[in-house]
Amino acid sequence: MNDFGEREQDVRAVDVVVVGAGQAGLSGAYHLRRHGLEPDRDFVVLDHAARPGGAWQFRWPSLTYGKVHGMHALPGMELTTGTADDSRPSSEVIGAYFTAYERRFGLHVHRPVDVSAVREGDGGRLLVETSEGTWSARALINATGTWDRPFWPRYPGQETFRGRQLHTANYPGPEEFAGLRVVVVGGGASGTQHLMEIAEVAADTTWVTRRPPVYREGPFSEERGRAAVALVDERVRLGLPPLSVVSVTGLPVNEAIVRAREKGVLDRLPMFDRITPDGVAWDDGRTVAADVILWATGFRPAVDHLAPMGLRERGGGIRVEETRAVRDERIHLVGYGPSASTIGANRAGRAAVRDIRRLLGREPASV
Repeated sequence: MNDFGEREQDVRAVDVVVVGAGQAGLSGAYHLRRHGLEPDRDFVVLDHAARPGGAWQFRWPSLTYGKVHGMHALPGMELTTGTADDSRPSSEVIGAYFTAYERRFGLHVHRPVDVSAVREGDGGRLLVETSEGTWSARALINATGTWDRPFWPRYPGQETFRGRQLHTANYPGPEEFAGLRVVVVGGGASGTQHLMEIAEVAADTTWVTRRPPVYREGPFSEERGRAAVALVDERVRLGLPPLSVVSVTGLPVNEAIVRAREKGVLDRLPMFDRITPDGVAWDDGRTVAADVILWATGFRPAVDHLAPMGLRERGGGIRVEETRAVRDERIHLVGYGPSASTIGANRAGRAAVRDIRRLLGREPASV
């Protein structure tokens, strides 16, 4: 028996456990396989969703593939133009692509599997406790993303609101808001997309953000992209909670944005001070009546299962060098901070496997 009451024969041993089968997790699994590690013998991929598609499978139906900002193909397999029909829901297009990718490379993702904790094991190994049992590993690629941790701000009077409150994570599409008065909170890409759709059918919409929105005119150059990633990377290196890459790139000005600005849909109000039973209010006396408050306020990294490893810094985040957790070189975070974009996730998967191969090349600690 070990410290956690597990019999040794109940713990399955592999070299690497990959947690999450979204863009970053599949990228990591691909590079593990490419370097000669075999699924279910040398590494295992665990995913909590019942089917392939990562967080994309949960996106609202009106988010068609043509509205997606910068989806990059996974390594080794292009997302072809024929498959990527701009008019189809992104959840369908990318879900089908991820399904085909897993099959092509024989990744054999275990699902649905929930990972509850990662702990220190014997002999320098990690114990990964899951709903299908415990895995022992020499290294971990954590690719859990953010979708499972929607961020809900708290404001005075929030519990008194008689209408409906929901988050982007539960956004059903614009049809359910027909004829209603809707307050949309959040200045990111999701908030503006929700707002512009809902404004077509709602009785009234109000857009509220903490800071004035920043619009990005013209193409998004490679130089601007590197600058945005550098801002996120600096926070992660300091052990602060990461910002999303999207949050520092600004809102791209496309035709839909131009039309919405001309119609006044994107006339923004500063953040309200409290919520009332019938809407929202500011300390200067202004009020807005509402039937719905939609919180497009982003997500936080889903890393609570890593808590037993003590990786968090005093600033509240996990300090990461490239993808490696500074406090534990066996743990790699991909799709975290600067690698939270689709192209960043691909690069992070490759970088994590490069470091893990070096780690696996060493002699394991004696038991």
